[in-house]
Amino acid sequence: MFQSSPLLQSLLVPAATMVVVAVLGRKLGRYAGLISGAALTYTSLLLLMVGFKVLREGSVYEEYVWAEFLGLRWGLLADGLSLPTALIMNLICAACAVYSVGYMKHRIEMEWGEGRKGLHTLYHVLYLLFPIGLVGVSLSTNLIQLYFFFELTLIPSALMISLFGYIERERVAMMYFIWNQVGASLFLLGSILAFLETGSFDIAQVPRLLGSPTAFWVVFFILVGMLIKMAAFGVHVWLPWAHGEHPTSIAAIIATIVGLGSYIVSRVLIQQLYEVFTLFSVPLIFLALITMVYGGLLTLAQDDVKRLYACSTISQTAYTLLGLAYATPLSIMGGVFYFLSHCIGKCILFSVAGILLAQTELRDMKAMGGLAGRMPLTLTLCLIGSLILSAVPPFSGFPAELVMFIGIFAGSQVDLLRFIIALAAIAATILTVAYTFWPIKRIFFGPLPESLKHVGEAPASMTMPLLALSLISLLLGVYPKAIMDFLTAWISSMGI
Repeated sequence: MFQSSPLLQSLLVPAATMVVVAVLGRKLGRYAGLISGAALTYTSLLLLMVGFKVLREGSVYEEYVWAEFLGLRWGLLADGLSLPTALIMNLICAACAVYSVGYMKHRIEMEWGEGRKGLHTLYHVLYLLFPIGLVGVSLSTNLIQLYFFFELTLIPSALMISLFGYIERERVAMMYFIWNQVGASLFLLGSILAFLETGSFDIAQVPRLLGSPTAFWVVFFILVGMLIKMAAFGVHVWLPWAHGEHPTSIAAIIATIVGLGSYIVSRVLIQQLYEVFTLFSVPLIFLALITMVYGGLLTLAQDDVKRLYACSTISQTAYTLLGLAYATPLSIMGGVFYFLSHCIGKCILFSVAGILLAQTELRDMKAMGGLAGRMPLTLTLCLIGSLILSAVPPFSGFPAELVMFIGIFAGSQVDLLRFIIALAAIAATILTVAYTFWPIKRIFFGPLPESLKHVGEAPASMTMPLLALSLISLLLGVYPKAIMDFLTAWISSMGI
């Protein structure tokens, strides 16, 4: 079974699981999340097996027919860029599926009371659209297929905010939908321009644009669309609301969707139109630095723990944008590595915020304190997530940021302006340390409020998946070769 169309299986297994959950959901209730988690663990193993083949052969490709009479075909490609991206995203979805068992029990009971098994069914059916969309984007080989899977992630995101979110959830869901639809529409516009010039939507045919004036506008429209998706400064206003008010069980996945913009820039623009992309390097470098600093300061101003980790996504995504903008082989590889590491770290931290909300029914850090003795495992997870984002050894953030900044300074040797911005970006990393470790002091140390003396540790369904992700980050931190071999092979194939 592992050998039979593994890339297609990675999409079809979650789709089939949706049917199983829809049929059995009312009997299973919240435990439908365990079925989703098992299915996604299986597809993660599939992708891991594919990864070994990619290391041996360079890539794995599968092609299927949409409509033979129209000549419509679609392909799935696993290579040094798409395979690690798909695998990390799928693992995050698997972890969050199990985490949802405990979190959604609290959320649904708090809003609607007990015995609402139908709501659990609806949640888990919608949830399985996430891994299909995320893995589909990673493996897509043509622009329309990529657009379809990207839009597929928007459907459950907006619906879940509207159905299971918190403050002004309908308004926030509409804001999220409109902003992300604008970004996707600009991507589609760039894709159509590429088609009109080349006669193909295949990503591999995009380099045929080189030498044509159309290439500039294709890069421009796709890049602006992805900057909206990445919540860069100036088009970031939707993210604190959407990230702060959705159900926390999908918070990490929405952060991953934000990061998908980095993947599409890498796959479509840098890999296919590198010479044109570099024309935008200097303004992107400035934008990345501004976003890093602004996002960091905005994060430090928060008292709401969910809103704090939401705002930090603005700053963290800008790190990857900086690496991609410098456009050296190491800065690109480090930027992609950092994006994947950030997805893991942010999953842990957002999930910790959900644990705090479920156990204390509080979001305001001013009302917390002294929880270290009551929730030692949650404290440990919060420390690990903070170490990942702050790039402290031995977790994955350290080698990712190290490789990225080596590449950034390598690209600054003959340009004083780029060198100054690189130094400023290094200094801006202090903000990350501040906004990740300062909340730990506020939440877990100091006097314990009388109202929180009854608080206990979260159930294993909420903590064990996060420990599993922590171990993956530790592995990548201690042995970064596990991911750098993939990225090195990919960047080498570009001939930069």
